[in-house]
Amino acid sequence: MFFFLKPIRLFAKALVVDATPKQMALGCALGIAIGLVPKGNLIAIALMVVLGALRVNLAVGVLTAFCVSWMGIFIDPFSHQIGLEVLNHDSLKNFWTELYNLPFVPWTRFNNTVVMGSTVLGLALVLPVYWATQPLFAKYTPKWGDKVARFKVVQVLQGTELTSKLN
Repeated sequence: MFFFLKPIRLFAKALVVDATPKQMALGCALGIAIGLVPKGNLIAIALMVVLGALRVNLAVGVLTAFCVSWMGIFIDPFSHQIGLEVLNHDSLKNFWTELYNLPFVPWTRFNNTVVMGSTVLGLALVLPVYWATQPLFAKYTPKWGDKVARFKVVQVLQGTELTSKLN
């Protein structure tokens, strides 16, 4: 039972427990980068490892990645154009060929125009999203946290967390 409640507790904890606006903003920015990149390649796995390894708010990062993944389908034509430009750039063709011949690099699927374009777009958006969301999290998180903490469901979930630690 606790296994199914853990994601809900993680999200509620993100809004109620002390999390700095910087951690939440960086989680959001990395979540956008993860959400844009098609899954099933080494780039997506590496970005998820970075999200888990850094001191960021995981709930915000995972929720953002989930939401952006659903919107990523509509961005694919734009990502394809970006990837096509990057992969077909004359001065980079030899670099891409040499990179592809290295071990493990083909698993990144960087030679796919959508993967390359989504990666470039996601990484280009990390800093602007971080700078844009940090003041928003600083302003609204205390208000959201107070409202969320009042919900009976959140109080029950926090209680289940305490009882699971005792057992």
